[in-house]
Amino acid sequence: QVQLVESGGGLVQAGGSLRLSCAASRTILFLNSMAWYRQAPGKQRELVATITSGGSTSYADSVKGRFTISRDGAKTAVYLQMNSLKAEDTAVYYCNIRRRLPAGYEDDYWGQGTQVTVSS
Repeated sequence: QVQLVESGGGLVQAGGSLRLSCAASRTILFLNSMAWYRQAPGKQRELVATITSGGSTSYADSVKGRFTISRDGAKTAVYLQMNSLKAEDTAVYYCNIRRRLPAGYEDDYWGQGTQVTVSS
């Protein structure tokens, strides 16, 4: 079982920056992708950014140009640099690791979530 521990959330003024970190408890075998999701009060969880095992990245339109996803060389940690934060970025942010197993199915691991609050 893989444990994911997130850190870096907090309260920041609009226009400010935060860096989220997520560390896995061990090396991830059959890693497919690492990602950040967020969930605002009363809304569904949404995908914010993804980095594949090959290093390709993708972003939600709402964060393009402001957020950057990255990972460490060992692929056991994923980061989210958030710049030019807006009030609408306020949410609980979750890191996600997806594996694609040899049998052909996928499974997901989730962090506990970290609160990001942007004051306007």
